[in-house]
Amino acid sequence: LVRSLATSLEPASRVAVVLSGNGVYDGNDTTEAVAALVHLSRFGCKVSCFAPDKEQMHAVDHTSGAEHEATRNVLQESARITRGAISPLSDLPQKVADFDAVVFPGGFGVAKNLSSWATEGTACTVDDDVAAVIKSFHAANKPQGACCIAPVLFAKCIPGAKVTVGSSRTDDPLWPYAGTAGQITELGCTHEETDVRGVVVDQVNHLVTSPAYMYEGQPHEIFDSVGMMVGALMAYTNQGIARFGVGEVVEAFTSNGWERGEVVALNYREDEWPEGQVAPYQIMLQSGALIFAPLDEDRVVRKAE
Repeated sequence: LVRSLATSLEPASRVAVVLSGNGVYDGNDTTEAVAALVHLSRFGCKVSCFAPDKEQMHAVDHTSGAEHEATRNVLQESARITRGAISPLSDLPQKVADFDAVVFPGGFGVAKNLSSWATEGTACTVDDDVAAVIKSFHAANKPQGACCIAPVLFAKCIPGAKVTVGSSRTDDPLWPYAGTAGQITELGCTHEETDVRGVVVDQVNHLVTSPAYMYEGQPHEIFDSVGMMVGALMAYTNQGIARFGVGEVVEAFTSNGWERGEVVALNYREDEWPEGQVAPYQIMLQSGALIFAPLDEDRVVRKAE
């Protein structure tokens, strides 16, 4: 576990991002979509973006909330976020083998363009391509991340899913969409309460969710909430589900033999490493030294006895 082992790290994770337009009231929340791309970039991921090539439910004047007379195309609007680098979502179900994970940022576009949740609630339908993507990644045991309202897609497509949209307290003005938690429960899924800094991991179904703008927070809080989701998602991609979490006591094999320490970060990377190189764990040894584990295997890091 020395810096010279960095060359043995895993290649860049390949992540698909599914967008639903541009603008919170009729597409993706732009803060959430950009935050997902930024955090994935920081992990050195190779990102490909997708969106349905179809008309939006409607287009909204974001200064007044009024509908425009003409609607817009979801793919074309999403391309504004990605600087044009985007493909039709219909391409993705056939390419699941090419990706390690998929991410769904939030915004009303999830409930209007990726599904009919906005108008039909728990009785909604999910876009055929969206459902195919979710079910295909699930069948392949590949991790999926979502924030804000997007976890309802998992609740509709994956029986018994465990997700979060934050709080279920409908009397709290900081959680204006808290009723969604009860709707998730109505679907037979588990809603786990958390604050804006929290993230919920369903290790059975390989789902990672966080609240983001389900909470009336500041932009930096939302950016960090999306980052929590991305960081937890990355724990899956190189070696499957991370065996240890932050705060767990482990033993690491070093040049001095087995040494006891505590996991302080998942998917650790250093600025000088080539793009895409990530270490599963950063570990603080009892000696005070900070090291990283290049592999999530017992011969490198194991549960402390």
